[in-house]
Amino acid sequence: MTGNTLGWVIVAFVLYLLMMIAIGAFYAKGNNNSEDYFLGGRKLNGFVAALSAQASDMSGWLLMGLPGLAYFTGAADPMWTAIGLALGTYLNWKLVARRLRRYSVVAGDAITIPDFFAKRFHDKKGVVSTIAAVIILVFFSVYVGSCFVTVGKLFATLFGFDYHVMMIIGAVVVFVYTVVGGYLSVVMTDFIQGMLMFFALAVVFIGTVASAGGVDNTVEFLRAIPGYLSGTQVAAPKLDPATGQQLVEAGKAVFGAPSDYGIITIISMLAWGLGYFGMPQVLVRFLSIRSVEEVRKSRIIATSWCVISLGCAVCIGLVGRAMMPTELLTSTDAETIFIVLAQTLLPSFMCGVVVSGIFAASMSSSSSYLIIGASAMGENIFRGLLHRKATDKQVMIVARVTLVVMFLFGILVAYDQNSSIFQVVSYAWAGLGASFGPLMLCSLYWRRANKAGAVAGMLSGTAAVLIWHNLVKPLGGVFAIYELLPAFIISLLFIVVVSLLTAKPNKRMLYEFDHYMDDPLPGTLPSGTVLVDEPMEAMESEVRSGK
Repeated sequence: MTGNTLGWVIVAFVLYLLMMIAIGAFYAKGNNNSEDYFLGGRKLNGFVAALSAQASDMSGWLLMGLPGLAYFTGAADPMWTAIGLALGTYLNWKLVARRLRRYSVVAGDAITIPDFFAKRFHDKKGVVSTIAAVIILVFFSVYVGSCFVTVGKLFATLFGFDYHVMMIIGAVVVFVYTVVGGYLSVVMTDFIQGMLMFFALAVVFIGTVASAGGVDNTVEFLRAIPGYLSGTQVAAPKLDPATGQQLVEAGKAVFGAPSDYGIITIISMLAWGLGYFGMPQVLVRFLSIRSVEEVRKSRIIATSWCVISLGCAVCIGLVGRAMMPTELLTSTDAETIFIVLAQTLLPSFMCGVVVSGIFAASMSSSSSYLIIGASAMGENIFRGLLHRKATDKQVMIVARVTLVVMFLFGILVAYDQNSSIFQVVSYAWAGLGASFGPLMLCSLYWRRANKAGAVAGMLSGTAAVLIWHNLVKPLGGVFAIYELLPAFIISLLFIVVVSLLTAKPNKRMLYEFDHYMDDPLPGTLPSGTVLVDEPMEAMESEVRSGK
């Protein structure tokens, strides 16, 4: 990259960073209490809620991990993963969003996911919320690390700068505007970044197809690679045992016989969609949406964004192989295909904008993970367990200290520049999805679920992911399936069995469950006062007053 070109890229990127930090500073003015800092005062409209949810969820793996997977081994893995994620997005907004928004108000005006679980199951001792908060802190710290890996790879590839230096600089920028602005700054930057990610994917996809000689020529080239475009086979790059790089002979990348991609593997990749039911960074958007009337609009916007973005990401990786068949010879290097294509195809300033889109993906996700982890420690562990009379100021101090700790741990995780973005994300996704997904569905749809079942479900889901990933999956064969699927099933079974074997929920809990979907919604909402029947209104007042 020439000096002049590099200069324009840097100009575009710096302008973007300054805008993000300015947004953080602007929204810091609205943080009057912990509810404002962690939930934005429940005043997101449907459009902002939808795009911020998807941007925070997808992270840098959408622009680097998924195209890289497609580039290296073909269509099967990324295609079935994308289909699962698209289905999961729709079903989560359809089945969970409206119910969770309503129930969170009825259940003591819960402002975090651990807080919701604790109040849903009337856990006055804070056992449920503490376990949930610890799980969030563990897996979100790993998640933050994956985002920092993306940042490091981005700048190392684009500018030729040292990976570690650029990774740390990017992490610091994310940290600054998260600490300063709180939830609303995260949401508004996520909203902008969601649009930028969409733009970046569309531009690079169209440019790549055109440069590859059109659709017909691209498909013909890729079909010549055994199993590359098959949904039931995986291409098998032949690697040099000494270097780990794909072999190149006569100017062509060498592939062996493809491996089968059976029905069990397909089901396990579709199971990525199950993770959505347990993703705190998405679920918290449901809590903060302005009203339940906004949910339907959000569902349409979020699903459309997800389908188009995932489709473009997969296709970019596939078409990138046709354009540059021998340039990226390891699975780790393949994750830079999006950046390499942007550099090759786009004018320098536009390349800077697209690069900003990649950084946007990482920023949006890591900032969400940081703020949710901070809220879990501040609200659920510190105030919920250690110091119940803590003031909002004290909670905010603990939250910001937590941000620092997660920030440092994320840098530690990201320090290995050979880390696979996709693999790191898949691990954290499974952990959160299995720990919280079954419990969220049972919380909203099964009145017999109780506190003991909730604890059993979270612990069994977490344990199953750790055991399956580290001990069972290496056995191969049928056991090589994505750990989210078996862990999700195990967690669900534990919730049901333990709930049935222990005491029934009390009358108050059952009353809340039976009436939380009644119209009109009980309590006072930001949109105005809603009149309800006296019993529920009295109960709501009692809950709000802390009696």
